[in-house]
Amino acid sequence: MHFELEPITPEDAVESYLEEKQSEFAEATLRSQQSRLNHFLEWCRNEDLTHLNPLTGRDLHRYRLWRREDGDLAPASEKTQMDTTRVFIRWCESIDAVHTDLSTKVISLSLSIGENSRDVMVTAEAAEEILDYLSTYEYASERHVCFRLMWRAALRRGAVVALDVEDYDSNNQSLEVKHRPETGTPLKNKQRGERFIALSDETCSVLDAWIGDCRPSTTDENGRDPLLSTPQGRAHPTTIQTYIYSVTKPCLTTGECPHGRAVEECKPATDRTHASKCPSPVSPHALRRGAITYWLSSDMPEPVVSDRANVSSEILKTHYDRRSKQEKMGQRRGYLDNIQRSC
Repeated sequence: MHFELEPITPEDAVESYLEEKQSEFAEATLRSQQSRLNHFLEWCRNEDLTHLNPLTGRDLHRYRLWRREDGDLAPASEKTQMDTTRVFIRWCESIDAVHTDLSTKVISLSLSIGENSRDVMVTAEAAEEILDYLSTYEYASERHVCFRLMWRAALRRGAVVALDVEDYDSNNQSLEVKHRPETGTPLKNKQRGERFIALSDETCSVLDAWIGDCRPSTTDENGRDPLLSTPQGRAHPTTIQTYIYSVTKPCLTTGECPHGRAVEECKPATDRTHASKCPSPVSPHALRRGAITYWLSSDMPEPVVSDRANVSSEILKTHYDRRSKQEKMGQRRGYLDNIQRSC
């Protein structure tokens, strides 16, 4: 028997889907889902698709090819995009917005080992050059504080946002990272992300100068005193991202552009809010990956790295450890030599 589907626009379907998932997804996950589905909505508009009823497996294949080309996606990113689309289409099936079993026709990728992680990271040499620049020209600035915390403590962007002034203990040289979703600063791993982080003398000196002399004395909408504040209140995650993009541009430390542009005429070089448009800057995640790889390369035991960075051993090995097989062999050889000398 033929069943007539009730028409629903792509925009209404996505809005209803996200509304239903509010209680299921964390806020950051919901934003990511919305961002990915916005690309699907753009494709629907390009295709003059005013409702979802006619969607076929062939259409979704064309969407996949369009998204791959339009976004210049790496395999892992393409898989994430299509996995989100499949979940959305499956939900559409549940409300009779598309034909039954259409979700089974959403083709995703099967990634081989190593494809599900990116190799882009900040090297220790580059990080130290950036810290030298910031220490010399922007001591205890918001960019200096942000970069130093993310490099020395491998904090996630959300953890930096979540810190309050009271979470810093200058006497004990430590930071306490707390999960406070009720006042707008959840941690990715929730209570499991809570921890104390030991700080060095130099990091504490930068934080003391920031709090004492440079920090805007603002509170957030919940009356809390954010450690990394702006004149408007607590720094937003996109603000953190802008800080990292703007300090990882090569021209910041070298004064030269590796892409042949005149630095003084380049908007990404002269305006930090446009830094992401430079081909070379890296994301906060690449900074965290570089810090973790540096710790592992410096013979810090994996359990210590795992605890300090709040990441499981499995995720540590899959997504963060960028040491080569030769580097790992050399470190194992060092341990074996030490054991043999002591026996």
